[in-house]
Amino acid sequence: MAAHGASAGLILRFVYPRSSSATHRRLMRWWSGKLLRILNVVPEVRGHSPVDSPAAFMIAANHVSWLDIFVVSSVRPARFIAKSEIRDWPAVGWIVEKAGTLFVRRGGRRDLARITERAQAALAEGDCVGLFPEGTTTEGDRLLKFHSSLFEPATANGARILPAAIRYEHEDGSLCRAASFAGEVSFMQSLGLIVRQRRIVARLTYGEPIDPAGIGRRDVARIAQERVATLLGLAPEGMAPGRVAGRGDEPR
Repeated sequence: MAAHGASAGLILRFVYPRSSSATHRRLMRWWSGKLLRILNVVPEVRGHSPVDSPAAFMIAANHVSWLDIFVVSSVRPARFIAKSEIRDWPAVGWIVEKAGTLFVRRGGRRDLARITERAQAALAEGDCVGLFPEGTTTEGDRLLKFHSSLFEPATANGARILPAAIRYEHEDGSLCRAASFAGEVSFMQSLGLIVRQRRIVARLTYGEPIDPAGIGRRDVARIAQERVATLLGLAPEGMAPGRVAGRGDEPR
């Protein structure tokens, strides 16, 4: 872990400033994949995988762990819109900041215009932009309401949104709560819980893309929340109760 973190420092200090966005994406994908291998986290990707898509888009995922960014980026690197508190995470905070994460301040409406503009620039460069619309982490056993304001960059830029469901499991398919970064757990405590696991399966399932043309950000947030809930087999908070497809069901 220490050596891999040091390699990130060298890459971000000496390679990133002199290379293209395409090179940044290749390096981020490699670095994220190797980090997961070191931690014995095995990603399994299903659904509408964006790995071979040439188009830039936005990925809207549920939020469980600090691992989420690297699980997604090991498939298709993305510049995430994330809360500014992530900067304070030891080592990882510095890495994701230097790698191009777009930090937003909580409750800062004026900050939304800045993030929208930066997201537009990232999309124009061919980068994908990722966001965690819940605004906080859970243990993966529930889905919180999606904040519609975080979808403003997508609706303002006409970017397609790809819903993504992240679930960490033990080898027997049961939920691995040790992978979550929720509650009062510190980053180092979280890392300790993860490395004590024999193996963690990170299931990353992509849903059908959402075209924001002609619909507002509230409707985009609602549709994205419904699709992520269906992929996880969970009832989304803040919405009328109804049947949500289980893991073995076909989405309806």
